Amino acid sequence: MMQLQNALRRPWLWLTLGCSLLWGCMEQEAPSLTPPGIENPLILQRADPWVYQDESGHFFFTSSVPEFNRIELRQGDSLQALQSASPEIIWRKKTNGPMSANIWAPELHRIDKRWYLYFSAGSQEHPFDIRLYALRNDADNPLRGTWQEAEQIKTRHDTFALDATTFEQAGTRYLVWSQKDPEDLKPASLHIARLSDPVTLEGPEVLIGRPEFAWEQRGIPANQGASIIKRGDRIFIFYTASATDHRSAIGVLWAEADADLLDSQSWHKLPEPVLATNETHGRLGPGHPSVIQHRPSGDTLMFYHSRDYKNLHGGELEDPNRHTRVRRVQWDEQGMPVLRSELPD
Repeated sequence: MMQLQNALRRPWLWLTLGCSLLWGCMEQEAPSLTPPGIENPLILQRADPWVYQDESGHFFFTSSVPEFNRIELRQGDSLQALQSASPEIIWRKKTNGPMSANIWAPELHRIDKRWYLYFSAGSQEHPFDIRLYALRNDADNPLRGTWQEAEQIKTRHDTFALDATTFEQAGTRYLVWSQKDPEDLKPASLHIARLSDPVTLEGPEVLIGRPEFAWEQRGIPANQGASIIKRGDRIFIFYTASATDHRSAIGVLWAEADADLLDSQSWHKLPEPVLATNETHGRLGPGHPSVIQHRPSGDTLMFYHSRDYKNLHGGELEDPNRHTRVRRVQWDEQGMPVLRSELPD
């Protein structure tokens, strides 16, 4: 029944069904989902991609590096320029203590005329005691000025937490992140809370996305790596589920823009992933989306990482070949995202 409901709101599924049942499909050229002038992968060996486009159209890119020991930033006037831009190291991990191991998933945000860079990190002593941290820069250009360590973003529970992102709605700024519940440390789930300033939570912390479907629990039960985009009267959260190998997939939560975003009942989840592994097209384990509304085309672009093979070279975090890719998001008549896993980028 749920699959039928999904088909009803995705007209292209009916076209595919009719084609195969009524007259047999004539081979048609699939539409390109890669932005013009771009070749995928966009950037090699860069996982957890994050892309920010400012009001003047400039692009900034950051990501996890294979060594997990530093934060890089690169800038380009276009996606093509971003693809060939040289990275600049803006911060290195500490030698010991907090922020000294597993520097993961940096995100760049412009808030109140300052740059903030959220990231996750452990310590040399406890590499997988991951917590949320932030850097701050007062310069107009994030590649200028000095990046200062703001502080740890402290949540109510002192447990494994990662992948913080932020957005503003109706004058209120929110943080969305993934964290393990202290009473059930197995699943990592998505939470939301208000921010009193860019690094301080206030009020309730609400669980809005828990791994509940089988495709979200493959290898590791997880909802993490969130990215928010507003479209029409809805707020969409694209997120990653399951392990960081070929089982990883990308799902979507959404809420009405005028809903109480701190009410867990305001958030709804698509029952199937919007992008999953397709070995035929060399896309294995898509994850950690970064979704933007591209200027000036108006296209919705999703940057994500994936590998092009299944058998890893070492462990999930040891294999460096998660590459950044980009794919155009299509939207159906009901205003829901369509990424067409059966097609290549």
